[in-house]
Amino acid sequence: MAKLKTAYFCQNCGSQYPQWLGQCKNCGEWNTLVEEIVEKSPVKTLGSKSKQHIINIIEVETSEEPRITTPSGELNRVLGGGIVLGSVTLIGGEPGIGKSTLLLQLALKMKKKILYVSGEESASQIKMRADRLTELQNPHCYLFTETSVEKILHEAKKLQPDFMIIDSIQTLQSQLIESSPGTVSQIRECSNEIIKFAKDSNTPVFLVGHITKDGQIAGPKVLEHMVDVVLNFDGDRNHLFRLLRANKNRFGSTAEIGIYEMVAQGLKEIKNPSEILITKKFEELSGNSVAVTLEGNRPMLIEIQALVSSAVYGTPQRSCTGYDSKRLNMLLAVLEKRAGFQLGAKDVFLNITGGIKTDDPALDLAVVASILSSNEDTAISEHFCFAGEIGLSGEIRPVAQIEQRISEAEKLGYEKIFVSKLNKLPKRKSGIIVEEVSKVEEFHERLF
Repeated sequence: MAKLKTAYFCQNCGSQYPQWLGQCKNCGEWNTLVEEIVEKSPVKTLGSKSKQHIINIIEVETSEEPRITTPSGELNRVLGGGIVLGSVTLIGGEPGIGKSTLLLQLALKMKKKILYVSGEESASQIKMRADRLTELQNPHCYLFTETSVEKILHEAKKLQPDFMIIDSIQTLQSQLIESSPGTVSQIRECSNEIIKFAKDSNTPVFLVGHITKDGQIAGPKVLEHMVDVVLNFDGDRNHLFRLLRANKNRFGSTAEIGIYEMVAQGLKEIKNPSEILITKKFEELSGNSVAVTLEGNRPMLIEIQALVSSAVYGTPQRSCTGYDSKRLNMLLAVLEKRAGFQLGAKDVFLNITGGIKTDDPALDLAVVASILSSNEDTAISEHFCFAGEIGLSGEIRPVAQIEQRISEAEKLGYEKIFVSKLNKLPKRKSGIIVEEVSKVEEFHERLF
């Protein structure tokens, strides 16, 4: 029989220790080690016969992975074209952000046999939410409210669904481990069993995961290594927009992004986010500019707002929403050192509208334009947009995929776009004026 022994696991990062310590050596957190009973399997000796053999990589035959196309075009984009058969996808996000809503909508709209397992809600609660989300009801969507992973897999093998959703992995428990649900050993054991079932039966599985206060998926980090796809569903709770990103994807790119809007009927896909993220102004106001950003291969236009005012207190304030505060400080230092603008004694507030968070360096030019516009109290034309990175010496550096950015701005009716002179521009004639600038000083002169 297998020998049972106890070990101490860090509830923050999943590190294992033979004895209790006050501080985890891996993540540095205090008082996070909890004693758990783990099952140690006997070591199996390798047999002399093996079905596997060494093969040259040239001789390996490849084929396109079969995928299930979902009714959500945004989810298909992020996954790389659809759900791969036998894959395990982990989706994490803050409480109430819309993880369960997204997956329930998926289960109701797909014309497949779906098994929706919930360890957090009763069947009546799920039914009430389903009635609110859509009038379409999938007659082959089955609910199972259970937390025992052995019972879940037993029922799944009898039902043989085309697709399975588990909400959430932190609520499951295995009879092989004598510890509470949500602990490191329970999450690891339950995930192992689910992944084994998915691969053996070729059934795609979606796992919902809780996150910690730092925004990381709760449980052992090995959970993210075990699954095939890790999705992050985030957004500002005070805004309607939700962003779906892939942190890991074995079957596609991790650069794509899906955008949803939270409405009374659930999550609505945003086909053209640029038109929604840009405010329709009745008059031109200072401090507003439009940046052409890129999320994966998807160009978007977002609005940048800046407010520059005299500092009331001795130390000026620097505040950002949706933008890196350290990068803002760098841009302010460049403007003061290279272009001669006196901003050291002024408060600077920066906001990206719509609750969008992005780290695209092409936003630099629009950020500088907003700051200069607010500082001089001069409005920027609503027909201008910007795409360029700014270096420490004040030079405007080129950005990637400039053709797509220019095409998106032209499609939305903008008349002029400011870009770096070092960008290799397309030779074709376009209906938008491309203004090439090389220095911050030159950019200021041409803008105002």
